[in-house]
Amino acid sequence: MGWLKEKEHLINITKAGEGNMNVVLRVTTNLRSIIVKQSRPFVQKHQDIPAPLNRIVVENTFYSAIQSGAIKKHFPAIIGFDTESYSLVMEDLGGCDDMNFIYEQRSISNQNLDTLIAVSHHIHSTVPPTNFPLNLEMRELNHQHIFVLPFKKDNGFSLDTIQPGLQKLSIPFKEDLDLREQVTLIGEKYLSKGNTLLHGDYYPGSWMAKDDHLYIIDPEFGFVGFAEFDMGVMAAHLIMATHDISYLRKIKNSYPSLLDTQLLKKIAGIEIMRRLIGLAQLPLSRTLEEKRELLMISKNMILS
Repeated sequence: MGWLKEKEHLINITKAGEGNMNVVLRVTTNLRSIIVKQSRPFVQKHQDIPAPLNRIVVENTFYSAIQSGAIKKHFPAIIGFDTESYSLVMEDLGGCDDMNFIYEQRSISNQNLDTLIAVSHHIHSTVPPTNFPLNLEMRELNHQHIFVLPFKKDNGFSLDTIQPGLQKLSIPFKEDLDLREQVTLIGEKYLSKGNTLLHGDYYPGSWMAKDDHLYIIDPEFGFVGFAEFDMGVMAAHLIMATHDISYLRKIKNSYPSLLDTQLLKKIAGIEIMRRLIGLAQLPLSRTLEEKRELLMISKNMILS
């Protein structure tokens, strides 16, 4: 391993959690612990779904872009990158928990909310490097799971395997032509090129909490687009966790730059709906009635 220091030797290699997209290993040596992340030509968790190998290149380019900024303390330090093996070596944050706990907790602290908004704004204010990949293959994969498959009545995935009765609950939303038209329009915008550097997957699974500090990881869906995408996704997950729609207003008012209110609202609505009736499910324990309420809220957001 070219990343080992002089007199450093391997002691142990273990899985660093359950990677969704990639193989993620924790490498322990006599001097330290590091994380090795490798992309493969499929989604690690669902290996029948192809995924572009160069997503790890996107991640490395993203980290390089923000390393000189004030927010680098909120990202793991990069130790090395190997283009031949599609492997990224980074600091082991250790003792971190992703913020999926907010779904069960049904709340987020004001401090964490403010930090997440500030970090996202710093990302969006970073001038994208001229060589930043279009990341179109990853966006096309994400486009299917956000804007297409959740709204198809027959997509080969029965929601009753997640929760009995959820499939029936989803049908009126999947059959709503006005809803699908709006989703299609926003999906086209998602695939177009913008001018703002995005994380691309700004949700609790990418937010890591360690004591009073927050880290952001997994920018492999990053691209140059529009800020409302990251912020709408963030708003959606806070609304799902808390059932409080006022997070849309809180984010818009706290974000230092101007956001398009309608676009922000539509992105948030689509993200809520696709997480409830799509394939990419969350660790979100809610009754059918609670999910129905969230689906109605999201429908109104998309059509407003």
